Amino acid sequence: MKKFILVICLVAVSVFGSGIKLLDDNASDLAYQLPLKKYPQFLCEATLENGKVVQFVSVKAMMQVYFHQEYFIKHKFLETKIKDIYIQDYLNGTKKDAKRSVYVFGSHVAGPHGDDLIPFKDNYSANLFKLKYGGTRVMPFEKVTIGLIRYLDM
Repeated sequence: MKKFILVICLVAVSVFGSGIKLLDDNASDLAYQLPLKKYPQFLCEATLENGKVVQFVSVKAMMQVYFHQEYFIKHKFLETKIKDIYIQDYLNGTKKDAKRSVYVFGSHVAGPHGDDLIPFKDNYSANLFKLKYGGTRVMPFEKVTIGLIRYLDM
């Protein structure tokens, strides 16, 4: 039954996919300098206060920049502060406000730069993922801290 639901989700994505579209085939991630086009299922993005869109290779990469915006602005990697952040649901690829999403910590799925937070639009999707790929816990955005991101980067 679980496999059937996953297949339905994957078919829905291929037919109705409304995820984050890669803006530049040659772009690299700000935090880890990994090529964005190599990891489309992990793609995240942020809208800056000036309206520009910046994309990231994963949730962990986006959070590294989000929690250290002053550094990235000072060194001219960002033009202005981040206004909004978005993720793609790992199961169906839909784009969602990162602050209204949930994340699986400690699963068997590694992101492009190792351990990462796997993003989902809701608890149901996250728990469905946990059944197949494990995970220590499902957490809302408010529980994602700079300390957790540092831990994932070790």
